[in-house]
Amino acid sequence: MCGRYSLVSEQALLQAEFDFVCTEEITPRYNIAPGQEILAVGYYDGRRIGSYLRWGLVPFWAKDDKIGYKLINARMESIEEKPSFKHAFQKRRCLIICDGFYEWKKTKGEKQPYRFVMKDKRPFALAGIYEVWKKAEGTQALATCTIITTEANDMTKDIHDRMPVILKQEDYDRWINPENSDIKSLKQLLVPYSAEAMAKYEVSPLVNSPKNEGEELAVPLNSQ
Repeated sequence: MCGRYSLVSEQALLQAEFDFVCTEEITPRYNIAPGQEILAVGYYDGRRIGSYLRWGLVPFWAKDDKIGYKLINARMESIEEKPSFKHAFQKRRCLIICDGFYEWKKTKGEKQPYRFVMKDKRPFALAGIYEVWKKAEGTQALATCTIITTEANDMTKDIHDRMPVILKQEDYDRWINPENSDIKSLKQLLVPYSAEAMAKYEVSPLVNSPKNEGEELAVPLNSQ
């Protein structure tokens, strides 16, 4: 699964790297958790637009938005079949921008957090889907999203058997284009990312609590 990540790169770099427009200020975050507002990039009127969505997808048919806390991830193997995800997968796909994600390894009854990044230190895009939900007619709409996961690659499998889908740059438009309804083609993108392009390292257990925030959470443990 993917339950925590970071986005600390400068806004100018992010907008240049992912070629999107965003009218909101992007604040650096070292410990982004489910239920929080997260940066996602979608496709509107022929261009990429960045906006904030709540992490934890609330299907359009849901009676209560609390279901979103159970839907922070969507498994790629069944995404086109699950009632919670299949409609968004067909038409409402997005890029969820980050520069590192965390997973935990059980050791002697404790959980040691690891941070996964790109070797070149550049930010990257996770495959996401989003929904817009209204509690009732006339109420304010709630925009939410979830991160798609796939099987682990050689870099992550000794820590966790799942990993978030990391998209290649050349596949961004193919993924977010709402006119692309080729399910087979889309699912071909939902594969483990190249382990050779990634790196991992232990970080402080401070990241275990979503209440903690700050640069020290992303520093390698052996250098602290």
